Amino acid sequence: MVRMPQPHGLFAGLATLDVAQHVERPPGANEKVTATATHLSAGGPAANAAVAFAALGGRATLLTALGESPTAVLVRAELEEQGVDVVDVTPDATAPPPVSAIIVTTATGERSVVGSDAVASTVEAPDGEALAALVADADVVLVDGHHPRLGVGTATAARTAGVPVVLDLGRWKPAMDALVPLADHVVCSADARAPGATDHASSVAALRERGARVVVVTRGAAPALWWADGDDGEVAVPRVVAVDTLGAGDAFHGAYTFAVGCGQGPTAAVRLGVDVASLRVAHAGPRAWAAHLPARQGATDD
Repeated sequence: MVRMPQPHGLFAGLATLDVAQHVERPPGANEKVTATATHLSAGGPAANAAVAFAALGGRATLLTALGESPTAVLVRAELEEQGVDVVDVTPDATAPPPVSAIIVTTATGERSVVGSDAVASTVEAPDGEALAALVADADVVLVDGHHPRLGVGTATAARTAGVPVVLDLGRWKPAMDALVPLADHVVCSADARAPGATDHASSVAALRERGARVVVVTRGAAPALWWADGDDGEVAVPRVVAVDTLGAGDAFHGAYTFAVGCGQGPTAAVRLGVDVASLRVAHAGPRAWAAHLPARQGATDD
């Protein structure tokens, strides 16, 4: 990789408290097992993507709803420790942010998650001038479909300002109807489908018809696929031993957004996303992978 300019990314969406227990095997009904490791960290698609962006050397700002509960204090502190600036749109809220309970099976790296989200949130984006200032200072914006009004407001402001918008489409959420037409880049998981689509090919076509300029589909260990402006391609995934798959997609999104913020095309952006996600799954725990990145470098040119 060659050294690239260090971009500023604005991430609008969910921040949670993640409690991850690593076990040799998941417990059965009415059974207790002892964890081999426990990790307490911030989570959520936008938050984890912001952490990956910052780990690559970018300046990451997370626009989210936290409040002043003890849980929120933990989440904010951990994000700031990872180099993420947090802009809280609900600073006086007393209700805690969502909490996710996670089991990671050490033998396979597979994870199971139980938690709440913010797809029904009514939290608003900051007022016009404050939001415009945040967007104007950004090279790229990512939204994840949580806190819908926050995401749509941020994506709309970015589109108006000519700042590229990346949409994390891990699954179809109600806000996607409004967000897809505002997104320049839609990054999908293998199972994500636009309404009425039966496979990723028809889903990609539907997303392009809705206005997405670039559509990316990640498929775990299989090559990641992309479509853009009449062109398409695929990027192979390095072979690694997966020990912890939690947040791998979020790491991909953060790295992809970093490359877009550096002005890179889809091949380079997908390649960086694949490399960072592969590094993520090869290391146990939510943050250990970042210490193994090459020295704060960005994506290569297409």
